[in-house]
Amino acid sequence: MKANRGQIARALSAPGDDVRFYLLYGPDRSGSEALAALLGKAMGDEAERIDFSGPELKADPAKLADEAAAISLFGGARYIRIDPAGDEIFAAVEALIEAEKAGNPVVAVAGALRATNKLVKLAFGSDVAMACASYAPEGRDADRLVIEMGQEAGLQIAPDIAQRLARGCHGDRAILASELAKLALYLDAAPDRPRRIEHDALDALAANADEGDLSRLANVVLSGDLPALDRELTQLASEGLVGIPLLRAVLRRLLLLAKLRAEVEQGNSAQSVIAKAGRAIFWKDKPVITDQVERWRSDALAIAINRASDAERTLKSSGGPGMVAADEELFAIARKARTLR
Repeated sequence: MKANRGQIARALSAPGDDVRFYLLYGPDRSGSEALAALLGKAMGDEAERIDFSGPELKADPAKLADEAAAISLFGGARYIRIDPAGDEIFAAVEALIEAEKAGNPVVAVAGALRATNKLVKLAFGSDVAMACASYAPEGRDADRLVIEMGQEAGLQIAPDIAQRLARGCHGDRAILASELAKLALYLDAAPDRPRRIEHDALDALAANADEGDLSRLANVVLSGDLPALDRELTQLASEGLVGIPLLRAVLRRLLLLAKLRAEVEQGNSAQSVIAKAGRAIFWKDKPVITDQVERWRSDALAIAINRASDAERTLKSSGGPGMVAADEELFAIARKARTLR
């Protein structure tokens, strides 16, 4: 069955026998991972967690149903997590859904799958499965997320601070959680001793520092500036930012461009579409994003989105090519951008 974020969050927080498979997908991978964490929290610290990757289940599709029906060696709770997940787990999930019994819940974290994807359609059509797509929050939703996550860390966040943090973290929950943790440590904040964030603290530790900014990375990749991309990757690596966070930053920009380009191809000008987007686009980025919307066609964007999503899954798979694959994919996308005019 198809579920919204609230519905699947409640189901993961109180798992029952009626649902045996949860599919978490969409461009906001950190949002999917946050939902998956709810299942682990609900099962308890003593629960046994079984981890599978997509390639493992592709090689042995029957393994998932077998493990879902198995009893823990010590009789305690157990659950299964599949990460990364994609079309390769279809046969395994189909066997799980059709199995006579499955006492242990299974959660799969996938990438930016479409609603027409066969795995998504399988989950939508089953009464014992739930599927939910995660999208990066924008505007007021992003500001509200900052405030809510801040409260959990013992931080009191005013609306202007929330807006600044949301923009700096580009709606990525993982980056935001890291920044809030640093701010809580800096201010000696905790749920039992809340502290208010002021701009001076944010200036000291903000995610959107001038050097190595992920928004600038997306700018140079999607504009095809290869020399600037080389410099950005070097700077980001010196700050410890490599691999998946870089792919996610570019993937978020690709998804934004796909949305804007669809409006352009309906007969609207790029300038009017950008103006209509409002706060979803930082004012300093509007000129370069306007150029990118005019440069990138929908078919090229679809290919780039799929490639970036596939590259992220590859990086998370065991025995993958390592972090260099992210840089190679970013250069491939940038080279494609150079050919588009």
